[in-house]
Amino acid sequence: MFEADNQIALDRYLKGEIDAKGLDTLARLWNNYKTDYAPLVKFAKANRLAFAATNIPRRYASMVSRGGFAALDTLSDREKAWIAPLPMAYDPELPGYKNMLTMMGDHANDNFPKAQACKDATMAHFILQYYRPGSLFLHFNGAYHSDNYEGILWYLKQKSPALKYATITTVSQTDISKLLAENKGRADFIICVDEDMTTTY
Repeated sequence: MFEADNQIALDRYLKGEIDAKGLDTLARLWNNYKTDYAPLVKFAKANRLAFAATNIPRRYASMVSRGGFAALDTLSDREKAWIAPLPMAYDPELPGYKNMLTMMGDHANDNFPKAQACKDATMAHFILQYYRPGSLFLHFNGAYHSDNYEGILWYLKQKSPALKYATITTVSQTDISKLLAENKGRADFIICVDEDMTTTY
């Protein structure tokens, strides 16, 4: 959720230099931050754990959705420090990216999955940058960024195939006593919840 250019504000909060209101002022927090992310950040703060802001600043993803990866070439060197190194690898044949075009229908264009890919590439880049050998790095992201071992996982394996990775996803079903065939194989660990469970977005 946290975008890479918000790392300084996040670090200041973790160190106790600013309070929660200060973080809200300095960082671009999502609408569901208080319910979905704040508990994680508070846990990291209480236990003095590092917390990495891995996502691409959304304005750059928007640039890619309009102008493709070439739009990122216009960024300054300072801005490029907040994204994966250029040029970013991209495989338009990955099922997840192809499916995005189908889901968007008439609104889709070839740059839409590229915008998703620049998020995946940037998150993978910062995961590897913050990972310390012998430690566990736990990354929280939307399911579409890692389901079916695509997205972030594809980029991680391009850069560091020897590391051990495991994924977790959540699916919702009417009957949670047996996992539906369509939900099998999405991740190493699948949490199945009732479809009536409260959502925050």
